[in-house]
Amino acid sequence: MRSTFHGLETAKRGMYTQQSALYVTGHNIANANTPGYSRQRVNFAQTEPYPPASMNRPQIPGQMGTGVKADSIERVREGFLDIQYRGENNKLGYWEARADALKKMEDIMNEPSDSGLAKTMDQFWQALQDLSVNPENEGARSVVRQRGLAVVETFHYLHDSLSQIKKDLGNEIGVTITEINSLAQQISKINQQISEIEPHGYLPNDLYDERDRLIDELSKLVNVQVEKVPNGGNALKIAEGTYNVYLVDSNGNPIVDGSGNKIYLVQGSLANSFSLPNGQDIDGDGIKETPTGDIDSVQLGGNSISITSATNQVIFPSGKLRGLMESFGYVDSSNSVHGIYPDMISNLDNLAYTFGKVFNAIHKQGYGLNSNTNGVEFFDDTTLNVPGAAKNIKLSSAIDDLSKIAASTKLNASGISESGNGSNALNLANVGQILLSSGTVNLIDISIDLTTLGSTPPRLASGTIKSNYEGWIGKLGVDGQQAERLKNNSEVLRQSVEERRQSVSSVSLDEEMTNMIKFQHAYNAAARQITVIDEMLDKIINGMGIVGR
Repeated sequence: MRSTFHGLETAKRGMYTQQSALYVTGHNIANANTPGYSRQRVNFAQTEPYPPASMNRPQIPGQMGTGVKADSIERVREGFLDIQYRGENNKLGYWEARADALKKMEDIMNEPSDSGLAKTMDQFWQALQDLSVNPENEGARSVVRQRGLAVVETFHYLHDSLSQIKKDLGNEIGVTITEINSLAQQISKINQQISEIEPHGYLPNDLYDERDRLIDELSKLVNVQVEKVPNGGNALKIAEGTYNVYLVDSNGNPIVDGSGNKIYLVQGSLANSFSLPNGQDIDGDGIKETPTGDIDSVQLGGNSISITSATNQVIFPSGKLRGLMESFGYVDSSNSVHGIYPDMISNLDNLAYTFGKVFNAIHKQGYGLNSNTNGVEFFDDTTLNVPGAAKNIKLSSAIDDLSKIAASTKLNASGISESGNGSNALNLANVGQILLSSGTVNLIDISIDLTTLGSTPPRLASGTIKSNYEGWIGKLGVDGQQAERLKNNSEVLRQSVEERRQSVSSVSLDEEMTNMIKFQHAYNAAARQITVIDEMLDKIINGMGIVGR
């Protein structure tokens, strides 16, 4: 026989459950603008029917429902969209870092413009051509010296500016590594909290949201994958468990230690420290390559992770950190330095070295005014060393005496420069057009053997000084455009995934208002049912058995 109060209990459960749904709806509305929040819902479930299957069950037509209960409160989230979002976010972090580094380099090189190195050298060549027309003119000689000084100062400016940005990138790498470690620590602490709650049968949805938000941020810095580990105890089947976070290489494979085990950034409540080794001067310029270390490897949890593969391809996880490392520079297995800024600085050094050596070789074969000045350098040869030629190149102190600028290729009978002979100035004006792959170059009245000017490296070995520089600037422009285009593409793709993710997980105030009305009506109906059952029981208790009254 069913209980007399069966209907009251059923209605009461209905009221309590609808009340819970109203509270969850209020929580959703309150967090409509909270970053990373996923809307929550109550999973309604029928309570156990009456009577249960047993030998002493009452003989009634069938099982009767006993009402509803809030089986669980879970967040609405699609894990597949999270994976997609993090993949696109990782690409965006990489291309943003690369595009920003290239944009800064383009601003420094400032080509084409009226103040770049190309224009400064063109003005130098023009000054030499003007001198070739009137080689005895002191004004023309002064202009040549000043234009030469402008070229030297431009080399210094470019080298110093690129080196400063490179140093800033090193500092940013340090900041990024600190941010990675901070995020890992926060994720590990949330893991600890979740592991203490789930075994009791609860779903810590707000902690889930915060953990996913932190992993979203981490995915922009390095490429990570998440491994879910159940917490056991009385945890619900839909509990998400603890997140173990590990790095994957550029091919999507887990980065492993010497025993083939995954190297975890976060493992349960433990966060491994991410760091760079002690600093080293890897290019011989007397400066440590990063504030915290030489980038040929990183340290994670006591394991050393190489930046490059055996074929010297970068395998480090993509993301902002890799973009910064490729911009700042890294060392491959053969101890060679690669990177956007090291490559450009090296190119400038080679350009300054080749330009200075070739120019001096021609200048020393010419003659200045008044006396035999054969052998005088225009640029101080002791400053033409690689690396550092662009940083150190300077004019020779000898040409402070303008008469020693060797504009002529011949002497007259008195042993001084032949009057009106400006052939060597014309030879010097054509330095930028000399084919550097030639062995011996024949010029007006003189010839130079390029093979005696330096080895191939560091001397530029092909093309001309002008074509080499134009090629580097052209490549910089193409690389900058590509990085900006791919950054924009990644941003569009990430936004597209985010919109789909928000369509699933974000709070819609219209929908929540509809739910509020729905749950309110259900609550009122359950309350009305209690009133009806109360009236029915009142009749049974107070009205039955009273006869004749």
